[in-house]
Amino acid sequence: MPQTAAAQAVAAPKKKSEGSLLPLLLDFGPLLIFFAVFKLTQSDGAALASTRAAINGTLAFMVAILVAVAVSKWRLGRVSPMLWLSAVLVVGFGALTVYFNDERFIQIKPTIIYSGFAALLLGGWMMGKPLLRYLLQAAYDGLDETGWLKLSRNWGLFFVVMALINEGLRQFLTFETWLTVKVWGVTALSFLFAMSQIPMLMKHGLALEGAEAKD
Repeated sequence: MPQTAAAQAVAAPKKKSEGSLLPLLLDFGPLLIFFAVFKLTQSDGAALASTRAAINGTLAFMVAILVAVAVSKWRLGRVSPMLWLSAVLVVGFGALTVYFNDERFIQIKPTIIYSGFAALLLGGWMMGKPLLRYLLQAAYDGLDETGWLKLSRNWGLFFVVMALINEGLRQFLTFETWLTVKVWGVTALSFLFAMSQIPMLMKHGLALEGAEAKD
């Protein structure tokens, strides 16, 4: 999930490479497998062939996300809340995709994830509770309460925009084009947004290796 990788993008500079790389692989590995299986099994031409490739990719996605959960528990000793949520939704909407032979179900999943996180984060922010702190846990060492509130608000608004973008993309693009944008474009956008938050985070106590927080 992009939102989990965003935490890794900020925390990575102060962690060992293995510690930061594995969570990133667990987040994006299943999505990359989905993309690869879709591309490898896709045939030129008929829309039906594209649908079959989407079903193949979805089945691989479901297996890969379950493997990611197992590896996270084995190697890290825990499974992040975001990975759990992603696994539940991938398996649930993947099953609907396969059962109804309709790739639109897997396209709706990101909109539901983005909308759900936006509602949680913005709702918590309005009540003065930075819920993002409980999702990201120790990813932002030293961040004060105000920083967590601002970060929760900013990511909440980002997820609102992403939900709207996903709905627009799935309405006007083919499944193949949507998937390409999802894998590469959304991932890059999430990392860029995460990095754009660093100056604000450092003003509120974020500790990064080789950098000093500014007042």
